[in-house]
Amino acid sequence: MPGPSPGGSPERETGGRPRGPGRDRRVRFRLPHTAIAVPSVCEEERPFYRRLEALAVPGPGGFGPLFASDGWSDLTEDRLLRKRVVRAGPGGPRPLPGQEVSVKVLGALEDGGLVERDPRLIFVPGHGDVVQVSPNRCAVQCRADSAPPGAPTLQPHRARPQALELGVPTMQPGEVSFFLAAFPYAYGRPGREPDVPPEAPLLFEVTLLEVRDDPDLQSLPPADRLRLGSQRRERGNFHFARADFTAALRSYRLSLRALDGPTTAPPGPEEEEELREQRVKCLNNCAAAELKLGRAEEALAACEAALRISPDNGRALLRRGQLLAEQGRDAEAVVVLKRALELDPANKVIHTELSRLAKRKSLPSNDAPQNPRHDPMPLPSPASPAPPAAEGAI
Repeated sequence: MPGPSPGGSPERETGGRPRGPGRDRRVRFRLPHTAIAVPSVCEEERPFYRRLEALAVPGPGGFGPLFASDGWSDLTEDRLLRKRVVRAGPGGPRPLPGQEVSVKVLGALEDGGLVERDPRLIFVPGHGDVVQVSPNRCAVQCRADSAPPGAPTLQPHRARPQALELGVPTMQPGEVSFFLAAFPYAYGRPGREPDVPPEAPLLFEVTLLEVRDDPDLQSLPPADRLRLGSQRRERGNFHFARADFTAALRSYRLSLRALDGPTTAPPGPEEEEELREQRVKCLNNCAAAELKLGRAEEALAACEAALRISPDNGRALLRRGQLLAEQGRDAEAVVVLKRALELDPANKVIHTELSRLAKRKSLPSNDAPQNPRHDPMPLPSPASPAPPAAEGAI
């Protein structure tokens, strides 16, 4: 048999039967030896993997045996979030509500794949505004060197699991602990594309680096308030997309806290305009979340607050018109919806709402329904590409 040709070109094997071109031909490729470089494990990750091996994971059983094993404390009644102290801290008070924490986080899947790596994650437990950089990349602090002392270290937004929100307050400064989280306390049923599969449990190793008081929002410069408000609103959108509307509403209200109120450093004209736009977005999102929770009066109040800031905001006008019509206040609803139509003449949702009201008005009095309320048009999900006035959250 002839040897391989240079460069790994195909070697043809012939049989004893005559054949035409391309008939009964088998082709076998012989490729030259190729060395594939395996990414080196960062030095800081080696102890983490050694401790993983000591727990007998990864393995065929995955994390399943750990949820029933000894040496862990349960942080929730359902036993789906567990803690194991790796190294106790030197002492000190645990984080109090409202205090800001800095933690180092490593997190792995059952197969040992590292999907979380953040050497300094900063957040306020309970605020639901945890942020992180892209997975497997070191965090880069985004606050400018010129920012005043005490200003928050702002990082690019990334949704974070509830395991950190519930677990870190149980730690002391300097402590290193494992947190074993079933999917409800990790990334939920959907997972996190592209690296965390659906319904995936995670094992975190967390080091509590620092605890400090949350900075006074009034002392923050406008640029930092804008970034903090945007982060919290995005966190709310993450909850909204997963149908956790109570958590979404909490994040939107925290965003408004960052954007509202007096400040020691007055904003410039552009910053003031951006603050107004961010407030309107948050209020519209509050209205969407209140609607999902079945609280029409609160949703209407949020719409009206948005319109006091921006009287011609199409989203707030449409939603207010829908809510007024649902309450049977048809004359007010028509005025509001006609104004929304002037601003967006091609919006089909507004046309549909006005048509419904016109048909309802034309019904004979004896045929009119006893209850004038009707369901507003369903609002698409936050990720929908529909026109702005018809989206759920922005």
